[in-house]
Amino acid sequence: MEKLVELIVKKLVDKPDEVKVDSKNEGSSVVITVYASDDDIGKIIGKNGKIAQSLRVILRTVGARSGKKFVLKIENN
Repeated sequence: MEKLVELIVKKLVDKPDEVKVDSKNEGSSVVITVYASDDDIGKIIGKNGKIAQSLRVILRTVGARSGKKFVLKIENN
């Protein structure tokens, strides 16, 4: 899942080399954190949060099939 999020996010930003994606198990959830430069955060979130919401829908769909809950966090480098 981490690689899929990283692939999508790197296609959206101007500085793909500065994108870092980590995942961590927290109880029954898997938290996927995307780190990007300040300039690219807005591109990942999108207008009115549409892109971030779409990423969360993808994670929820995959999670439903695998029985896991994925949480997406977007943070500055």
